[in-house]
Amino acid sequence: MTGFDRDAVGLKIGVFLFVLFFLLGTGLWVGLALIGVAYMGTIGFTSRNPGSSMSITIWSSASSWTLTSLPLFIWMGEILYRTRLSEDMFKGLAPWLSRFPGGLLHTNVVGCTVFAAVSGSSAATLTTVGKMSIPELRKRGYPEFMIVGTLAGAATLGLMIPPSLTLIVYGVTVQQSITSLFMAGVIPGLVLAGLFMAYIAGWSVLRKDQAPQPEPRMTLAARLRASVLLIPVIVLILIVIGSMYLGLATATEAAAFGVIGALVLAGFQGSLSRRAFLDSLFGATRTSAMIALILMGASFLTLAMGFTGVPRTLAGLIADLGLSPVALIAALTVFYIIIGMFLDGISAVVLTMAIIEPMVRAAGIDLLWFGIFIVVVVEMAQITPPVGFNLFVLQGMTRHDMGYIARTALPMFLIMVLMVAILVIFPGLVTWLPDTVQAAQ
Repeated sequence: MTGFDRDAVGLKIGVFLFVLFFLLGTGLWVGLALIGVAYMGTIGFTSRNPGSSMSITIWSSASSWTLTSLPLFIWMGEILYRTRLSEDMFKGLAPWLSRFPGGLLHTNVVGCTVFAAVSGSSAATLTTVGKMSIPELRKRGYPEFMIVGTLAGAATLGLMIPPSLTLIVYGVTVQQSITSLFMAGVIPGLVLAGLFMAYIAGWSVLRKDQAPQPEPRMTLAARLRASVLLIPVIVLILIVIGSMYLGLATATEAAAFGVIGALVLAGFQGSLSRRAFLDSLFGATRTSAMIALILMGASFLTLAMGFTGVPRTLAGLIADLGLSPVALIAALTVFYIIIGMFLDGISAVVLTMAIIEPMVRAAGIDLLWFGIFIVVVVEMAQITPPVGFNLFVLQGMTRHDMGYIARTALPMFLIMVLMVAILVIFPGLVTWLPDTVQAAQ
């Protein structure tokens, strides 16, 4: 690659970044900022008509059939958030987890894992599980540091365990199968949950003086009676996830089944009031519109970047550097941790894919595996200041200082770094389930 090519690429990237940060700094919405960057780039570095390119690209990205699963999954999570699901989950899980090393702290992890399977949102998972576990764990004398920290980390499982909103956005952006991405996230999500539980168990062994007295023993019959409360959510998980994995429904159809199931569940619980229904509908509409606008802007930016030749030139530059796939992943991990300090997860994904995807393809990295890697590093962004979204949610729930919450979440952040290493060493954790299901069909 010639020095002229590198200078030209550097100039274009510099202009793109300057315009982007200027627009974001003015408080403009992320989606509109992306459209503005793409528009300026098209005018400045190409001879194409930005108006026609923008209208065609935005319409095609917004009318994608795959994207219809997104608002449905968001609505399902909004409905369940307004039910008594969190209260029932704690009552059903506590008898089985109380005898584990670390006791009822495990309800944070297992509760987040269960709710993530019907939510897809980290914030919804954190809020729902937090409102059930924080008062109960405080009442039983568990250390505040562990209550807040384990909840902050475990809530990020909402991004990994399917149905994941981040995986839907990633799949639409790079044109990968949503169902395959969902399947790819199952085993890594369970492994990460297992690592969180191992951390809790290790804490209870090393800090026995901080652990409260164990819960009273319950008979097997009493445990089974309490478990009845988990049946509705387990059935809903089986309907949503099972229908996709068995090939009976697409992601969009499974999301529709999930909404119907959530409405039925809320109706049986007596929590489906007119106000709750409207709140869930408006909440889902607001979130879906925000994500759709970001995707529109990202789609136009991807097109503009392609016109300017920046991704192709950068991919060539990466190839010239001779980085191994492992070295590239290490560099991207640091890169996403840094930008995750300033952007939410979905914005970070769509904002960077125009440049990152050609690099990843040039390095021969499986895009299915890379999607799960992206989710893990985006999970880190949820608990890193100054813009870690889970930290803000926890601050509102606990009234703790932001610095204190970030310190409690640091061990969970380090566990996620370990998870990246595990994915690199054992890539089959991601690809085994999709390959097995595909071979069986």
